[in-house]
Amino acid sequence: MATISTPHYLLDQALRRLKPTPVTVPGMGIVEQHLRAKKWDEFVFAEPPAGSNLKPIMGDAGLPIIGHLIETFRAGPDYVLELYRKHGPLYFAQTPALPAVMAMGPDATQAVFSNRNKDFSQRAWDPVIGPFFEGGLMLLDFDEHMFHRRIMQEAFTRSRLTGYVSHIDSVSTKVLANDWVANDPRFLFHPAVKELTLDIASEVFMGHAAGTDRKLVTTINEAFTTTTRAGNAIVRKPVRPLTWWRGIQARKTLEDYFSSSIAEKRRSEGTDMFSVLCHAQDEDGQTFTDDQIVAHMIFLMMAAHDTTTSTLTTMAYHLAANPQWQDKLREESARIGDAPLDIDALEKLETYDLVINEALRLQTPLGFNFRRAVRDTELMGYYIPAGTDVVTWPGMNHRLSELWTDPERFDPARFAEPRSEHKSHRYAFAPFGGGAHKCIGMVFGQLEIKTVMHRLLRRYRLELPNPGYTPWYDFGGMAVPVDGMPIVLRPLS
Repeated sequence: MATISTPHYLLDQALRRLKPTPVTVPGMGIVEQHLRAKKWDEFVFAEPPAGSNLKPIMGDAGLPIIGHLIETFRAGPDYVLELYRKHGPLYFAQTPALPAVMAMGPDATQAVFSNRNKDFSQRAWDPVIGPFFEGGLMLLDFDEHMFHRRIMQEAFTRSRLTGYVSHIDSVSTKVLANDWVANDPRFLFHPAVKELTLDIASEVFMGHAAGTDRKLVTTINEAFTTTTRAGNAIVRKPVRPLTWWRGIQARKTLEDYFSSSIAEKRRSEGTDMFSVLCHAQDEDGQTFTDDQIVAHMIFLMMAAHDTTTSTLTTMAYHLAANPQWQDKLREESARIGDAPLDIDALEKLETYDLVINEALRLQTPLGFNFRRAVRDTELMGYYIPAGTDVVTWPGMNHRLSELWTDPERFDPARFAEPRSEHKSHRYAFAPFGGGAHKCIGMVFGQLEIKTVMHRLLRRYRLELPNPGYTPWYDFGGMAVPVDGMPIVLRPLS
């Protein structure tokens, strides 16, 4: 019988050829240890034009078929940090599904994000999430992007944010009081807070009050979850019933829902974001078309609830592991009490800002960003051919010892004066991206995180399920705790 070269067979054969004896690292699998210790054969990614004085980017191919997916998915920014230490700011790490140049370190991040000559496009996101979030703000370029951003800014003014906070607060208060289970070491924080942020998004973004239209909201939330997960598919073709195909079908469900509701939203004067986008206009009176509103709503719902879920999960773990910081937040929350929240009250929670920033630094929700060179160009003195995809890693910058004191340690005070370690480089801290594409919903996300955590800490003390517990993350997309992050909620009264 002929041998079938499956990915598992190829992986097994490749591992048999690995020579180095790796150093054992707690929590690291044997496969990953071997792969990260392996000295791969390097090649020149692209020869610079003669006489250009540009340097060639070196790279390697990794394993057959899967390239460096194992190291990237298992170790995320820690693996990229190893590449940076070994190879410098630019390196081509071949992964057949998404071959790209890794642009590492704060200087490379700044050069790509500032994009002064408009050499880099957002189209590198197409093979990652394009079919599911086409038309979203993150996938638009240059003048088109700025046109859409100017109109969308109307949805994120202070007066609009004030209206959103009251909705966030009411949903959070209800869910935390009625749906979360206390004193249970099996309570999984990540799925619970993900459901909460979806409930918040349903009210804030779509105008569905908590507890109403439950069947419709469940259908829409499930479609969002399926669409978001589809970007992690291994088979990136619409083959029924695989993940990529399911994501495309879920996108159609969302398109049908938003399209059918636009006429009613245009007639209404609602304060939800869907209604706001239907009426938003720039200073010249230009507005979004129906199709543009649909595309933006699908993208905004994904971006809002996934990043907030990630940050709240990271905060919960570190507050449980560092009860002195949990006590500081609770003392600050006690000063504003249990009255309905507004922006003015949330702005008084200044210690929360430090903890949120430290959570974003330690586990950046979107630790990487994709760009594509639209022409032959240079980056950090290296030659980049047109069409090359470039991946920046702000999440790796957040772990550099030359920028951060003891970067593995949870230390929110590093963001306070006089230390202000985040100011050591313009891109030492960039959890929301940078340049023209810096996250438009940054302030909204911070207000939501503060609201949820304030309500949570007013009701519960957060504890680890056992003293030695540490989460294990999957970095296939946004960092997700594989075990769901068990956290024990101890009622305060």
